[in-house]
Amino acid sequence: MTRLLRITLLSLLIIAGLLAALIYSLTWRPADKETLPVSCVAPRAPTLLPGQALKVMTWNVQYLAGKNYVFWYDTPDGSGPDDRPTVEDMAFSLDEVARVIRDEQPDILLLQEVDEGAKPSHYQDQLALLQERLVDLYPCSAHAFDWKADFVPSLHIFGSVGRKLATLSRYQIEHAERLQLPTADANFVSRQFQPKPALLLTYLPLSDGGQLAVLNTRLDAGAPGRSAVREQVTSTVRLLDKLEGRGTPWLIGGDFNLLPLGQFLRLDAEKRGQYSPDSELHLLWDKYPMIPSNSQSSGIDREKWLTHFPNDPGLDGPDRTLDYLFYSSRVKRVEAKVRQEDTLRISNHLPVIARFLLPAAQ
Repeated sequence: MTRLLRITLLSLLIIAGLLAALIYSLTWRPADKETLPVSCVAPRAPTLLPGQALKVMTWNVQYLAGKNYVFWYDTPDGSGPDDRPTVEDMAFSLDEVARVIRDEQPDILLLQEVDEGAKPSHYQDQLALLQERLVDLYPCSAHAFDWKADFVPSLHIFGSVGRKLATLSRYQIEHAERLQLPTADANFVSRQFQPKPALLLTYLPLSDGGQLAVLNTRLDAGAPGRSAVREQVTSTVRLLDKLEGRGTPWLIGGDFNLLPLGQFLRLDAEKRGQYSPDSELHLLWDKYPMIPSNSQSSGIDREKWLTHFPNDPGLDGPDRTLDYLFYSSRVKRVEAKVRQEDTLRISNHLPVIARFLLPAAQ
């Protein structure tokens, strides 16, 4: 080997090492299981009572971006014209999200796509902005990132990302965990920058010494075979089975990015690509009750249960259901709805709201 070749190879190795170190320093590698801090600003939030009614709302607030855009990721080929919303539109969405929450006043609020320190959302701490407006309603909260990097080299971002799940509660939160879900296969470099879907698990104590487990999530969006959504649903079911087996009542809500039974064929052919004809969500609904149920989301009144209004100028309203609440057999559903009438211009997802009865003391 000539001296020049040795120098060239050594230089390439040094450059590769520096690039690997740079990528490592800019990206985030969460543990499979992390204990999270719980924030309670009141001296003592109330404790849940066995048998009490509990109102729960889940809402993907789309990082307060509003509905005035077609973002680059909203089109199958990534050609959407918009990269990020304006500060003014985000301020409007913030006020509207707070208005709806104050009007509904759920006991437990599950939010998805809440940004912190992200260039596309002007580096806002959106959870803090919401809590300033809701502090009298929700003394306790926990949050977990599902996408985080100091720099993403995509031309549409070319800066930091920080997106998280947030659970706010009127009642005490005793413990919180972030549980990593499986991620899609990708090469080493791409894997460092991609979102890392997770479960945000919180335990709320009951006055009789028991606990209510509340889970919050946003699963992968993407065509079958290019996402890990089946593995994510399987992991979620496995955890719920454990909770059910221990006799722990539970609720889970979020943006599952999956269709209910019967909606696949109702979508236009060009909009079906990211979904499987046999929805992976059946792994959940086969075992546990779902809101909205399949009969609601695909029945005669299905329009009332649509939760996703894509950023598509060809649509004038929601066209599919992607957001759900599932609950333990020990919890009783009282009533449920999707709030559509005044939320269509706030986010590309609509809030799902339900009232439950917790199990009575044994």
